[in-house]
Amino acid sequence: MSSKQHLPTRPATPEQINAQWFVVDAAGKTLGRLASQVAMVLRGKNKAAFTPYLDTGDFVVVVNAEKVVLTGKKETEKIYWRHTEFPGGERATAADKMRAQHPERMVEIAVKGMLPKTRMGRHQFTKLKVYKGADHPHKAQQPKPLAIQD
Repeated sequence: MSSKQHLPTRPATPEQINAQWFVVDAAGKTLGRLASQVAMVLRGKNKAAFTPYLDTGDFVVVVNAEKVVLTGKKETEKIYWRHTEFPGGERATAADKMRAQHPERMVEIAVKGMLPKTRMGRHQFTKLKVYKGADHPHKAQQPKPLAIQD
């Protein structure tokens, strides 16, 4: 028997789960890299108390969504597809038109695709707040800046 004692890993308890608020400036950040790191914080995988079946994630406010960067030819060639649920209702929107009309939707779609496709994933997605410009209505929560590595 080894001298090291193996202690079991304990799941997070409700007392240990305290959601914080973070703000991310998306200006000049690559969309996919931004989305993957935001999804990690929404899930709570950046915390030591991460428990897969509990929502240990934090709230994330993304500002300046219109200034997010798409690499390569994605600005003109990337297509966002949706369906109206009616026959023949498939709709396509190019990334440059999506940026002009709904830039926050680009970030939301990217982050949503990186979250689990379960009830918990849908709940974690509600903790994402994306805004077109630099202003947001969550100043009362005193969000801390979140460093996104590019």
